[in-house]
Amino acid sequence: MKIFLKVVDFVNLRSEKYVGSSRIPTMKFGTVEEDAYRRHLTMNSLFFNINNNSVEDFTLRGIDDLKKGLIATPLPAKATFFDDPLRVLRAIRFAARFNFTLSDELKEAASDEKVKLGLGCKISRERIGKEINLMMSGKHPAEAMSHIRDLGLFYVVFSFPETSDPPGFDNYDRCCVSHIEAAWNLAISVHDGLSHPMLSAEQQQLYLYSALFFPLRKMSCLDEKSKEIPVTSYIIKESLRLDAYVAKSVVNIHAASREFAELVPLFESNVALGTLKGKLEDEYLDIPTDMLKRVKAGLILDEIKNLWRVALLISILSYPEAENALSQQDELRRRKEKYIKVERSITDLGLDGVWECEWKQKQLVNGNTIMGVLQVKSGGRLIGEWKERVFKWRLAHPEGTMDDCIDWMKRSQSKRQKVESSI
Repeated sequence: MKIFLKVVDFVNLRSEKYVGSSRIPTMKFGTVEEDAYRRHLTMNSLFFNINNNSVEDFTLRGIDDLKKGLIATPLPAKATFFDDPLRVLRAIRFAARFNFTLSDELKEAASDEKVKLGLGCKISRERIGKEINLMMSGKHPAEAMSHIRDLGLFYVVFSFPETSDPPGFDNYDRCCVSHIEAAWNLAISVHDGLSHPMLSAEQQQLYLYSALFFPLRKMSCLDEKSKEIPVTSYIIKESLRLDAYVAKSVVNIHAASREFAELVPLFESNVALGTLKGKLEDEYLDIPTDMLKRVKAGLILDEIKNLWRVALLISILSYPEAENALSQQDELRRRKEKYIKVERSITDLGLDGVWECEWKQKQLVNGNTIMGVLQVKSGGRLIGEWKERVFKWRLAHPEGTMDDCIDWMKRSQSKRQKVESSI
């Protein structure tokens, strides 16, 4: 554990004096003890004396609280939080980071309605979002969210829109936090079963936000321009003031997880391949049965791109739904094994990176070629539809050549024309 101590010889503190009606800032020396008591936590009030190479504990509580693993404030907790309500979130962040316990006095103060009001009204959303981001990138993000829920701060931190469709209910805090707890358990279990890093730091954050807000995925609201947006986007962009990329990514991950929910069972059984075949094919395109899973997976990856492992993990976590699913070791192990099996299957199909420009440049047929085969002078929706068919054909025929693809297009077009002429 790394504990950072203040290295001091003396501390300069600013004071102010009045000359006539003017307020002139001046400097005066304050004591190290005064500075120690102004710290937001006792564990952060320790100093290292450079004169005698010793740790100074001026509150007489810092070292003891460190040994106990206790998060407490040097001054009365309510006074500390009234002065700066953001200290509540910092206390939670440190508790989760070091796996420490919040003191009873601190928990009572953090749950105080005046402190909640101050956190919601006095502190900018950007500062709140920064603290939450730091929690999400920490060692115990699910525990941090549990503290936020248990202290009654969930709806203060994650401010919901006034109205939504469907309307919100009082239990969202429990549902959201339970989901991120399950997500964290699954991620740790899967990570331990792989020989390579599962997710990057950025992907891990997006995974956690996607899990936390998964219960809200079907809710929408109106933005300031009366445009319908997901409630998840509202919370991320307005309540936390995080980058629009985060909101867009989380919404896309939720959408891709639904698509994966249809695909994942096919890697366990081929029972539903007929249904999938009907969804992927049309009058121009026939897909070999043994290539249906590859085509479906390729289409999902092309949409979600390098976040596909995040979306797959969210899908494995969330479908099928089960009460307290990942609190039971047998269910946790089963879902871990399912993720590893599907992830390896998709990788073995050669689809990882299917969305990248280098792969796209290998497309056998472009828009001009399609217009030539169809003998049309302009593109529009027709060319877009054929580009999608060509992409599916390419996924279904990974060894196919450009001539093979053009021959298929000509045959399909000729077949269609004959059908139309006979009507």
